[in-house]
Amino acid sequence: MIEFQNVHKTYRVAGRDITALQPTNLRIEEGQVYGLIGHSGAGKSTLLRLINRLEASSGGRIIVDGEDVTAFDSQQLRGFRQRVGMIFQHFNLLSSKTVADNVALPLKLAGKLSGRELDQRVAELLARVGLQDHAKKYPAQLSGGQKQRVGIARALATQPKILLCDEATSALDPQTTASVLQLLAEINRELNLTIVLITHEMDVIRRVCDQVAVMDAGVIVEQGPVADVFLHPQHSTTKRFVQEAEHVDEGEQRDDFAHVPGRIVRLTFQGDATYAPLLGLVARETGVDYSILAGRIDRIKDTPYGQLTLAITGGDMDAAFARFTAADVHMEVLR
Repeated sequence: MIEFQNVHKTYRVAGRDITALQPTNLRIEEGQVYGLIGHSGAGKSTLLRLINRLEASSGGRIIVDGEDVTAFDSQQLRGFRQRVGMIFQHFNLLSSKTVADNVALPLKLAGKLSGRELDQRVAELLARVGLQDHAKKYPAQLSGGQKQRVGIARALATQPKILLCDEATSALDPQTTASVLQLLAEINRELNLTIVLITHEMDVIRRVCDQVAVMDAGVIVEQGPVADVFLHPQHSTTKRFVQEAEHVDEGEQRDDFAHVPGRIVRLTFQGDATYAPLLGLVARETGVDYSILAGRIDRIKDTPYGQLTLAITGGDMDAAFARFTAADVHMEVLR
């Protein structure tokens, strides 16, 4: 659905060239939820805004749904943007317009529906986001989560094929964030909508995305399926995001384990293996003893996963390690 071919972006600031995005190649498949994560200034917002050409690239080609959007003239660009919805961190609603009027705005600008058809479409959109009883209210009368739902309804008004989310949950509390992410997941599943979202929170990526790209200083430093990147981070920037999400300081953890006897390993389970009674089986078969030093069980989108850090002593350790590997459990020896 979206392909970047050697795309880069440089700004001219006070007579100097500032590179926001280094030459980048990227593929986003139709129907995916694709996450871009990075700290402030990493270049993720620039990359997102290049997709619908709110920013013009400095070079390279951007192919969207088979068309080179970098070659579009102004008329082609207006038509293209009707196929790309966008929701914003701070909602960007018109305070003097009702909820219904905010959602209707892109439909009125497109000018393709009669008054009755427009009203019917707005009613359908508000029902989809759970705000059918709030049509006549004004933004000031809504909570933050309700405002973002209005933003989502507005972004869906022209039946886009792509939805861009610019830090769509960072202004919301955790409970509201979860409900908005659930709504986005439902929209993706029901409409087969390609969603590209940017965030600085790994938990957002874990909950809703299929693929993720980690950005640092205008460069994609790591990318791949969320489960691979989240559970087995390779780049130092990715490792920091995962540690922040899990509230773990790896340096402190290593110090805590310094006095623990035995071999220390980290086991990663995915899918049905997460709930299998493997530790007890391996202990009985190989005679090893183990202590659980740290662990978590959660979900990455719809897939359960678990990670356990164990200290293993006694018995036949080589046989135990072989048994873990044979059970399709990823094992990392920490010490």
